[in-house]
Amino acid sequence: MHTQPAPTPTHCPYCALQCGMQLTPDAAGEGVAVTGRADFPVNRGALCGKGQSAAAVLSRGVRLTGPLVRDPGTGRLAPATWEAALDAIAGGLARTRALHGADACGVFGGGGLTNEKAYALGKFARIVLGTSQIDYNGRFCMSSAAAAGQRAFGLDRGLPFPLEDLPRTGCVILVGSNLAETMPPALRYLTELKANGGKLIVIDPRRTRTAEQADLHLAPRPGTDLALALGMLHLLVAEGRTDEAYIRERTRGWAEARAGVMAHWPEYVERVTGVPVPRLRAAVGLFADAETAMVLTARGPEQQSKGTDTVGAWINLALATGRPGTPLSGYGCLTGQGNGQGGREHGQKADQLPGYRKLTDPAARAHVAEVWGVDPAALPGPGRSAYELLDALGGEIRSLLLMGSNPVVSAPRAAHVEERLRSLDFLAVADVVLSETAELADVVLPVTQWAEETGTVTNLEGRVLLRRRAITAPPGVRSDLEVLHELTARLSPGLEKGFPVEPEEVFDELRRASAGGPADYAGISYERLAADGGEGVFWPCPATDGPGTPRLFLDRFATEDGRARFVPVAHRAAAEEPDAEYPVYLTTGRVVAQYQSGAQTRRVDELNKAAPGPFVELHPRLAARLGVVEGDEVAVVSRRGRAVAPARVVGTIRVDTVFMPFHWGGAGRVNAVTNPALDPVSRMPEFKVCAVRVERVG
Repeated sequence: MHTQPAPTPTHCPYCALQCGMQLTPDAAGEGVAVTGRADFPVNRGALCGKGQSAAAVLSRGVRLTGPLVRDPGTGRLAPATWEAALDAIAGGLARTRALHGADACGVFGGGGLTNEKAYALGKFARIVLGTSQIDYNGRFCMSSAAAAGQRAFGLDRGLPFPLEDLPRTGCVILVGSNLAETMPPALRYLTELKANGGKLIVIDPRRTRTAEQADLHLAPRPGTDLALALGMLHLLVAEGRTDEAYIRERTRGWAEARAGVMAHWPEYVERVTGVPVPRLRAAVGLFADAETAMVLTARGPEQQSKGTDTVGAWINLALATGRPGTPLSGYGCLTGQGNGQGGREHGQKADQLPGYRKLTDPAARAHVAEVWGVDPAALPGPGRSAYELLDALGGEIRSLLLMGSNPVVSAPRAAHVEERLRSLDFLAVADVVLSETAELADVVLPVTQWAEETGTVTNLEGRVLLRRRAITAPPGVRSDLEVLHELTARLSPGLEKGFPVEPEEVFDELRRASAGGPADYAGISYERLAADGGEGVFWPCPATDGPGTPRLFLDRFATEDGRARFVPVAHRAAAEEPDAEYPVYLTTGRVVAQYQSGAQTRRVDELNKAAPGPFVELHPRLAARLGVVEGDEVAVVSRRGRAVAPARVVGTIRVDTVFMPFHWGGAGRVNAVTNPALDPVSRMPEFKVCAVRVERVG
């Protein structure tokens, strides 16, 4: 007779809400029941379909359960022992380093890695391999908002206030986010906002399920969000609706920013964006009339070759009306990936050290080097950003260690990235499943998942959370921390003591490394996270007896003088505009039943029933011009490649625009089409807009 195990409180492995859930293994140990946690303040018991079905990926029939090494005779991946697999990885990296230098070894991480794994991976790259060539897929997520936030406020934290403030504000401008499909449990905050009398403005080229909830929906041409923000600020200035006292007391740089705004008069903005002037004026009225208000941006304005300036323009709009740093108001970014926030705070980004310190800052280098027990001069400088790193594979970078990412599907110009991966001398992948990228590897390591390991993550509010181990991983599976420990023992004997396998030991070192930095975790401990009711602690939290910081900037901004900065920006076109050969805009995004590259969710039957494959969404007038009807196979073709999928003919998208979700590889891989043009500041690729033509197949 089996005894029913006790439930374990933990968090969802998918998006940055990090919804609270409970996991209860069945008495026979053959399955895990998932239920929402009503006591967790972010989701209050609600879970989307991905969260409800998250345990399906724990199944042995779905996930990897043993190492694989490519057989030189057959060219196929074949089962191997852990010792053989680790020896092969260490040998491949060591050969590359000996022949071509440390920077010929690349490391690519993921926004789903825990804080402990992200920290250890960055440390491994810099002091074991000695390479500067490390970045992660979070560069593709919210790097433009991070850069804009740093410029304006001196600090980047996705939301500088908890989500609970959102329903209590007077007006929300939501730019380029479809919360109903990307973060369904968060939609209740918008529903409550409206129930409280607040107004919702949604800006999106498509009339999404989220836009259906809006009091006002603006549908600009893809790539013109910057002009739209400048046009709204122009009207605020012209109508005398800026908060001059706030600007005077809490900001700098307004005169220069205002001068640039005046060139973006309403009729010009209408020509650029396609948004009629009356609707532009209506949006300004709703926002300015509200006593409190928020601007929230997401991937729409960020994933552009001018994403940093675009987000900066929306921040300027918020600053000019006195919103940031005042109660129930402000600017925030809706982080996407599960640990996209923490993942970039602790060292797997090319230009950062733990604690969100700058790699180029001598004091930061000295502090972290002391924690690591190395000479600051031994730390490499900044390396390539994510796409630039992938583009250099097979050339200056000859070997790659990749953890928790699937760039064959998720990177822009993906067919080129796949070709670069194939050209490597050596590729090792550590992952939960055999993704499209893992299929190309010389060695594949099966690693533990969220429910099989303990670790911390940081959600979109800056709330540090403890994810607890609920079940034991299958035999043959090890943690990423064990992998890094064993590789260090092989590559730099003696240094492995600095790479413990227990997550709490890693986190305690992370706390010391982050102490005094912008993202200060020094006062956060496992004991505290386990004892606080599971609600988490907001960083910065420098003291163990300190409360954390749910709301930033109420007294001062994180700049040297405590004032926010207006940054002058001006509209410019996308890197690639439609022309006679490629006359239509393409924009990309997500659907509710799949997640990111789909490597995990595409292995869950109930999610595949809801979203079985890619599609091309186009307006009836465009479909009629092309002779396309619902369900026809169509090809979306750019200068870089093509993607083929069935047509969905809908009246909820602009006539000049088509949309494809990016969760699939194969013929429907839309990222074979997207443009890798990079933002000059954030190095974010322009996923959200490129020029294409649409062809009926057959």
